[in-house]
Amino acid sequence: MLRNSQYKSSLVAHPSNAQCLSTKKFSAKCSCLSRCVFIALVTAAYDHSRTVMTIGLQRQNTGCFRLYYSCVIHLLAQAAAIFQAYSHDAPTLPRNQVTIEPSADQCNNSLADAYIALQQWKKAITNDPLRITATWVGPNVCNYGGVFCSPSPDNSSENVVSGIDLNHAHLAGTLPEEIALLNYLALFHVNSNDFEGFIPFSFRKLSLLFELDLSNNRFFGAFPVHLLDLPSVAYLDLRFNRFEGVLPASLFNKQTLDAIFLNDNRLVGAIPFNLGDSAVSVVNFANNLFDGSIPDTVGQMHKTLNEILFLNNSLSGCIPRQIGELTQLTIFDASFNRLGGTLPDTISAMISLIGLNIADNLLTGFIPAAICNLQSLRSINFSNNFFTGVSPECLRSLSIKVDESENCIPNGALQRSLQQCKDFLYQGLSCYPTPPLLSSIHLTNPTLSPPSPLFPLTTSTASSLTHN
Repeated sequence: MLRNSQYKSSLVAHPSNAQCLSTKKFSAKCSCLSRCVFIALVTAAYDHSRTVMTIGLQRQNTGCFRLYYSCVIHLLAQAAAIFQAYSHDAPTLPRNQVTIEPSADQCNNSLADAYIALQQWKKAITNDPLRITATWVGPNVCNYGGVFCSPSPDNSSENVVSGIDLNHAHLAGTLPEEIALLNYLALFHVNSNDFEGFIPFSFRKLSLLFELDLSNNRFFGAFPVHLLDLPSVAYLDLRFNRFEGVLPASLFNKQTLDAIFLNDNRLVGAIPFNLGDSAVSVVNFANNLFDGSIPDTVGQMHKTLNEILFLNNSLSGCIPRQIGELTQLTIFDASFNRLGGTLPDTISAMISLIGLNIADNLLTGFIPAAICNLQSLRSINFSNNFFTGVSPECLRSLSIKVDESENCIPNGALQRSLQQCKDFLYQGLSCYPTPPLLSSIHLTNPTLSPPSPLFPLTTSTASSLTHN
């Protein structure tokens, strides 16, 4: 469970204030006006207590970046006229007419920036089968589909765009640099779309961003290390993309992070040794190309870590004894790797453990009763290894689902062939002071008798194995 389960609680949609149409803003903000031409067509009409002004706005030159929208000439309420601003020979331009409610007479620069950002993003979207962006018309950005506003932390009377939630919208395209203009953004969710390309470097400017979910898209490139410059990010979800290369050690120095999802990418190399410096509650490394061993420092995460998943990589070496320090851990999954040696008996100290999955590795030795006696444990899967015994307490338990198949357990069901067990166990791989013995097996519970060995490790047996 994440430490903060209400990431979205502060993101409440509010109707947008109309944009400020002030001549003083026009002159103060359009420093690049010599390269831009704006044509405004304004029609004023009265309907008792309400005035509707229709503004036509067209950008002539790409040089003026920020003010296509807010730098529009203020008109008198009872007149309709055409103004030609700062240019005497500007051609007549096509008009993109939007309706602006005049009820808001205060300038809101943040929403003006949001308009620019969202319109640029709309241009970068190449496919929109659900027509989400068809609602992205006009200045009222808080009414756009997938856009959420809330009161500004600097001025509660002013709304700002605080959240983007376009999960499962089936959008295709790229993310433009202009998204960084959404400088009050706290939540950015675009999972399960078809976005591609690199993550814009400008994202690092989103100083209030708390949740970033880019999962299940086609983003690529090296791990976007610039996202670690985000000062407030707690939830980082990059799974199911095409990121590649090695992980930066700085990822685990980022103390604001509470959840890291990296699974189902193309990441390679060793998991950085400073993994234990992280304060996350959830981290998922699954379905990548990581090699090397599980860092011994993992035990240092005992204050915060609830779930850790290493499954389906190429990890080798032994499961570190320090794992026993993770007393808050509920899920440990290191299946489908090349981990060897014996199972550390320190696992019996993991009092919160619910699920333990170490299937499809090269592990051997004995599964002791102390592990199966953990009160919270509900599932243990050690199938497709080379274990030579398991405590009867594990097999008799009615509260724990146990999968012991495809091992080397005498008289066990669905076990490996004797020849497979001979070929592997003769190697005698050991990680800890007590190695996996074939003639006798160390028991955490001394009242239990070890099972009969599969075969005696004698000189003649060794000689026969050598010639097989």
